[in-house]
Amino acid sequence: MEKNSVFYYGEDRLTAGLALSLARRERKGEIREETWKRIGESHEVVQQIVDAGEPVYGINTGFGPLCTTSISREETRILQKNILQSHSVGVGDPVDPEIAGLMLVLKIHSLAKGYSGISEATLKRLLWHLENDAIPVVPSKGSVGASGDLAPLSHLFLPLLGLGKVQYKGEVITGERLLERTGMKPVELGPKEGLALINGTQFIASHAVKVLDGFHNCLTHADIIGAMMIEGLQGSIKPFYRELHDLRPFKGTQHVAKRIKSLLEGSEIMEDHIDCERVQDPYSLRCIPQVHGASRNAWLHLKELLEVELNSVTDNPIIIDRDLTISGGNFHGQPLAMALDYACLAAAELGNISDRRVYLALEGNSPGIPKLLMKETGINSGYMILQYTSAALASENKTLCFPASADSIPTSLGQEDHVSMGSISGRKALQVIENVEKILAIELLTAAQAFEFRKPLRSGAILEKVHMEVRKRVSFASHDRVFADDIEAGIQLIRERSAIEAVKAISNKKGYSLKTPFSKEFEVY
Repeated sequence: MEKNSVFYYGEDRLTAGLALSLARRERKGEIREETWKRIGESHEVVQQIVDAGEPVYGINTGFGPLCTTSISREETRILQKNILQSHSVGVGDPVDPEIAGLMLVLKIHSLAKGYSGISEATLKRLLWHLENDAIPVVPSKGSVGASGDLAPLSHLFLPLLGLGKVQYKGEVITGERLLERTGMKPVELGPKEGLALINGTQFIASHAVKVLDGFHNCLTHADIIGAMMIEGLQGSIKPFYRELHDLRPFKGTQHVAKRIKSLLEGSEIMEDHIDCERVQDPYSLRCIPQVHGASRNAWLHLKELLEVELNSVTDNPIIIDRDLTISGGNFHGQPLAMALDYACLAAAELGNISDRRVYLALEGNSPGIPKLLMKETGINSGYMILQYTSAALASENKTLCFPASADSIPTSLGQEDHVSMGSISGRKALQVIENVEKILAIELLTAAQAFEFRKPLRSGAILEKVHMEVRKRVSFASHDRVFADDIEAGIQLIRERSAIEAVKAISNKKGYSLKTPFSKEFEVY
């Protein structure tokens, strides 16, 4: 699907990249007439159940431990409104508005599949919120990831009732004020609608989308920066030969090895030390394919599971047809919780090996590279203290690697006696990735500094271009200065992905192939 083309909720297959483009309003999302018909049929089934007085969980019964309490037909609407209010117990700082926007995208796509009993009016209001950039304010803490993400999803949909808060036209206003400004009325939720809105894994899955995107950015930068560090420290190219990795053919390892070897093509620096006496490099250089590759395999695992989740129905109960309504457990967050914990560990490992390469660059053991990456040390500390920061971040990441999914605290008076804690898995993984971005920024600065000492020798066209991108923002350091400013510039370079774009541009122009047999699998989109 081309960028800016229409995405059809409930029909098209959603990916992380598509979800982000919809949340960022780079792509329009619509619901086809035939999809509306299917949604209407599901909603009609719910009405028939209410009319018949048949006991079905969440439609005419209470919730959780109150599932045996019957609710009269007249009270079913009150029940749906009350569930949004009673379950809005989130605390902590609000999530990034982009995550809240993703939650809307994912919930709309799930409801549009026609198994949730949602009404056309309610679903159209959700579309309005997304299309008009009226993004609800959602607290970051309070979900245990079992009956779905009950608390954050409740906050997400409070504005439908004129409650809660929403970010609209550059300011945070109340849901009541939003209705006043737009002339809209509160949505009157019908039977099951409140439950359909707040049951689901959209909080966990939205974090997973952001994790997948940020992790991919870190993986790509780690390969580029690692290649630059190999040049700066005159590492060997032999550990990246295809013949070696054919003997242990993990997808991630093979992918990284070919990428690094391609990035080093045409390098005078490599040619200069091809007959040097060093037998082998430290692991942080020599084992880049194995370590970065293992993290890529973890990324691919998350991607595959996430794409199943993005195209699933995760609320409860599920309306199959008039004769079959199932109260099951599709809302349980365990499938993503465990994968996010795995991704969290894998991302942290990128930071660990990056910090080791920073330390390696400071030792002064590579020919032509001064200790602390500065010629006049003593009066200057050089790049010594930057590694303190990378070490601190790497250590912090280790404390965040304890798997949240290993824990479970029973809730709902024992009705929900095993929970996934997947919301915590997602938040921790994002925090680790933000730390890894900072570590990689520090390595980028040190690699660029080491790279400079190889002049007048030149690297290949790709890494020379990357070095130029760095030097547009951060100059060579011959004396001490406020390095925090340099680090911040490096972080922005990582987050804006300009070095990646430079690599793509120069590789296309020069005809270098950075593709591997697994390139498509390791893409986000």
